[in-house]
Amino acid sequence: MHGIAVTLLTEDKERVSVLQHRLEATHMGRNVFTHVGFPASAIDPVVRQIQDVRTEVVLVDIDSYNVQRAISAIELIHSTTSDIAIFAIGPMNDPSTIVSTMRAGAREYLELHAGSEALVEAFTRFASARGKTRTSSGRARVFTVTNAKGGAGATTVAVNTAIALQESHGGVLLVDFAPLGHAALHLNARPTFGIVDALQNLHRMDSSLLEGLMTHCKGGLQLLAGPQQPHSLVPTVAEMARLFDLLVAHFRYVIVDCSGRLDQTSRMLCDLSNAVLLVAQTDVVSLWSASKIRGFLEEGSGRDRVRLVLNRYKKIPGFSDEDVAKATNCALLWKLPNNYQSIAPAIDKGAPVALHDNHDIGRSFRSLAATLADASATAEGSLDLTYRHDKADGKKKAAGRLLISPLRAGQ
Repeated sequence: MHGIAVTLLTEDKERVSVLQHRLEATHMGRNVFTHVGFPASAIDPVVRQIQDVRTEVVLVDIDSYNVQRAISAIELIHSTTSDIAIFAIGPMNDPSTIVSTMRAGAREYLELHAGSEALVEAFTRFASARGKTRTSSGRARVFTVTNAKGGAGATTVAVNTAIALQESHGGVLLVDFAPLGHAALHLNARPTFGIVDALQNLHRMDSSLLEGLMTHCKGGLQLLAGPQQPHSLVPTVAEMARLFDLLVAHFRYVIVDCSGRLDQTSRMLCDLSNAVLLVAQTDVVSLWSASKIRGFLEEGSGRDRVRLVLNRYKKIPGFSDEDVAKATNCALLWKLPNNYQSIAPAIDKGAPVALHDNHDIGRSFRSLAATLADASATAEGSLDLTYRHDKADGKKKAAGRLLISPLRAGQ
């Protein structure tokens, strides 16, 4: 019997026939199991049944009055099964529900009352993705890089961190969300398509189209380029969720360059990220701005994900790392050495310093990439990122890493 094997889960008996009819109308999926109610634990018989019938897609029906139970069920299925895609069907008027559902492990989020056409498109994307061999397991880690003030070096950090991750782990995508894309210049790339095209074609996006929008760069890094003319990118929450749902399913790491913008889009990017690198310098204006931006990005959020990266680092006499953390109300993650003589010509030539072993700044970027890749995940979905003292401190200190907790960061 042909067709995608689909399990239907809902807490509303009256919704069962509606979901079954919508599934049958696609002529792509076949209902192999239906259950009223969500599994409550890893040993729940429902989980075993989902696996026994060789389910390929689980369709989770979200009741707007009981959203959290559905999200918990998605998290459970995602963590206890392998090679099973989860599609959520729910209301589109609550941004937090969409983002939480995606973070829990759903691959698709479909509108509650949409017709079978939306489900057909989702199945088509699933079938296309299934046909390609994945080189990594799980969903990609997302790191957004933004700046405390103009010229702080966020694009330089994003590009070189992406290159370092690509060299050490592979499967890296760099997404340029700046109003005017500069990442392509840093990489000496000439993109034909980019982020604007991706957002305009989300309604028909699949793996093949997504790959066609990418710019292939040296070393295997892929770039979803920013606009080549000033452009105000203002995607909706649903569009952002859909885009990143695709990206994290096809890559191991997604680095987002969010320099030059401070709006609701940057806040959404922060919410979709495992960690946000806030690039600043050791001057009063930059540190003051970092404090304000950190508060803006995490306003109303329960996750502590913003980390400070000091670029062009110069030691301030009498001003310690803990003073920096208190001044910015942000945990310090990394200090990049001041090496303008190497960085400036590298940008002009489109040859990032992370490609070269003979620069201290290049080695620092590779160490930063290793720290991001090795960080363990927290229960909230952020990362347990710690600061490692380097030789630039000029003091004899014990080797290892110092965890700067939220309390010590000035909260």
